[in-house]
Amino acid sequence: MVEKQTNKMHPIEDFIRIQDLWALFIEKWHWFALSLFISLSIAILYLLVTPSVYTRTASLLIKDDAKGGSSSAAGMADFSDLGIFKSNTNINNELLTLKSPTLMREVVIRLNAHETYTIKSGLQNRELYKESPISVGFIQPQQASGLAFTIELHAHNKFTLSDFCISAESIDQEIVGVIGDSVQTPAGILVLQSTAYHTKSYLNTPIRYSKADVERVTDFYTSELRVNLSNEDATIVNLSIDNASTQKAEDILNALIQVYNEKWVQDKNQIAISTSQFINDRLRVIETELGHVDDNISSFKSEHLLPDVQAVSNLYMNQSAENKKELLKLNVRLSTAKYIRKTLDKHSTEQLLPSESGIDNANVERQIGEYNALLLERNKLLANSSEKNPLVKDMGQSLVAMQQVIVKSVDNLIESLNRGIQNIRQQEVTTTGQIASSPNQAKYLISVERQQKIKEELYLYLLQKREENELSQAFTAYNTRLVTAPRGSLLPTAPRKANILLTAFAMGLLLPAVLIFVLENMNTKVRGRKDLERLPLPFAGEIPLSYHKKPAWMFWKKDSVHTPLVVEQGNRNIINEAFRVLRTNLEFMTGKEGESNVILVTSFNPGSGKTFITMNLAISLAIKGKKVVVIDGDMRHASLSTYVASPAKGLSSYLSKQLDRADDALLADDRYPTLHILPSGTIPPNPAELLAEDRFAKILATMRKQYDYVLIDCPPTGIVADTDIIEKHTDSTLFVVRSGLLDRSMIPELEQIYNKQKYKNIAIILNGTERINGRYGYKYGYGHGSYYSSHSSEE
Repeated sequence: MVEKQTNKMHPIEDFIRIQDLWALFIEKWHWFALSLFISLSIAILYLLVTPSVYTRTASLLIKDDAKGGSSSAAGMADFSDLGIFKSNTNINNELLTLKSPTLMREVVIRLNAHETYTIKSGLQNRELYKESPISVGFIQPQQASGLAFTIELHAHNKFTLSDFCISAESIDQEIVGVIGDSVQTPAGILVLQSTAYHTKSYLNTPIRYSKADVERVTDFYTSELRVNLSNEDATIVNLSIDNASTQKAEDILNALIQVYNEKWVQDKNQIAISTSQFINDRLRVIETELGHVDDNISSFKSEHLLPDVQAVSNLYMNQSAENKKELLKLNVRLSTAKYIRKTLDKHSTEQLLPSESGIDNANVERQIGEYNALLLERNKLLANSSEKNPLVKDMGQSLVAMQQVIVKSVDNLIESLNRGIQNIRQQEVTTTGQIASSPNQAKYLISVERQQKIKEELYLYLLQKREENELSQAFTAYNTRLVTAPRGSLLPTAPRKANILLTAFAMGLLLPAVLIFVLENMNTKVRGRKDLERLPLPFAGEIPLSYHKKPAWMFWKKDSVHTPLVVEQGNRNIINEAFRVLRTNLEFMTGKEGESNVILVTSFNPGSGKTFITMNLAISLAIKGKKVVVIDGDMRHASLSTYVASPAKGLSSYLSKQLDRADDALLADDRYPTLHILPSGTIPPNPAELLAEDRFAKILATMRKQYDYVLIDCPPTGIVADTDIIEKHTDSTLFVVRSGLLDRSMIPELEQIYNKQKYKNIAIILNGTERINGRYGYKYGYGHGSYYSSHSSEE
């Protein structure tokens, strides 16, 4: 029964139902398989390439002095006179401080975190943090924003440097050296030293050394660091950081806490530090001034021979007394010497000279003693003899000679005593002058020594204050307490394998689903029967594709062979059943007793499958025993004539009067005796004029009586006038709409054709619907499988 559509106008429905989407998804399962394979492969490759990242967390208590007093704070109050001051802690400021790049930069420098040693471990690069078998030290580093090179250790402490990259510029150079020796490289002069991890397992294993810019590394770890409060009412701060090395993550947190404490103490001791600097500066100045004063005193005393003013005054007084005493003694000796000299002038050879005169000259006294002894001996000899005695005479001469010697000695002594007296008198003058100048020297020394004492007292005072200031700094305790040392799980926090695989699996399913959904919504072609349901035209049937298209991804395969004639007697496949349904509907359209048996087959688009449907419909009718003739009315292309090898004689030959009878051009089918075909023949230059001749109307009138069905394969409507000319002589029209070919914007035009009754008894045939999950109709399909299982036509 022909299915007639309602006359009520409905908008074209583009909404895709869940059931239809699911059918499309099932049909395009290979899209999902390929997408899953690609997404899971990417996820697995990512997991193989990406090193595991671990999280380490530490808890830090920030002490707030405003909340209760601690014993330590009370103890600090005892030292308030030393300049120890405490202020309340703002926890939010401390959070920002812990997160500041300034602290992290110090951490990076302390840990040398901007220098890394990595080796290839599978598809991953593994950092040898504190496990590197070699360490690189630069003697004269190259100034660069970043550098890297590969180290390969060999036997006998040799190594090779290669693959230099300096400031993002690659340098193809290879350098060989020995561990411990300095080597000139494009990165500068460097020395490689072995570490405790230097083992044979690292021989011939490339180790990549890289030295990044400190600021970049600082920014990276600053962004990685997470600082937050564990509770709004608490002052416990949680610090956490992610890193591929658990040891490095723990070291960063420990170093950060240490640097924070040092900076906090340094900030709190800023006044004490400034005071200490002032004291040290003043001490240096006072030391210099005190040194100058000491030098002045020392120089003055050295210049004036004054180790001690009082002692020097006493010394000069004693010296003056000694000079006077010595002068008196010399005068006495001089008087005695002059007396002896005077005595010698008046002295005769018979008188003795005084021996104990106090002259205090051993030489003169010895000479006087010898003189007196010789005189006594002469006098004794003279007493027993006369002056004529030769001995007496000799002794007398000796006495005269000795007297002259004594005179000279006494003269020399007198001269010596005069010089001594003169020297002592000069010394006395000097001593007297020194004694006179002592009060002025004492006054100068007292003034200078007073300055020295003042500076010494100031110096000692500053030394004491410096010690007090240092003591105040020592009593500045940290404002933090480590609640939980850096720790964390041994399981990596990233990448999360289960999550990544699940995400990849979901994306593998979602991407093709979205793509199919988008493509379906962007598809403006007629997709299936539902696109035609709003039309008031009768629906004659739906013909599925007679062959299977290969999936786009199966590029190595070919499409299945397209068979033009698919209807066969006794065949129960889906396409034969579809033509049986079409045949049944056609019988309802033509009515009984052979009425309305001239049927025109046309379409909007070339390639809609008019010829295919015409031939297979004719075979289906012939199988049922109907007498059928098929006319190739498309004399411009003669597509139907190809089914019978395109003979030269045909419709054009009859219409152009080359044949007297059209039966001479009819061809019979050996398999189907009731089926005849009238090919188009030679393609004429004027098909429309030939069709307008009376001969075409006569042949149709003759065939209407001879055959149960006359099927005419016509050109697409609207392109040429042939179809409109043929339509005047027909009873019904089968309009073929090819799924996936006709644009939905043409559907209103098809409706307009029906409303204006341009073609008689028009009905729609939907051709080329694809099979989707056992159903045909391309999303809005007609379930042939379930229908034909219980509805089949008799042959």
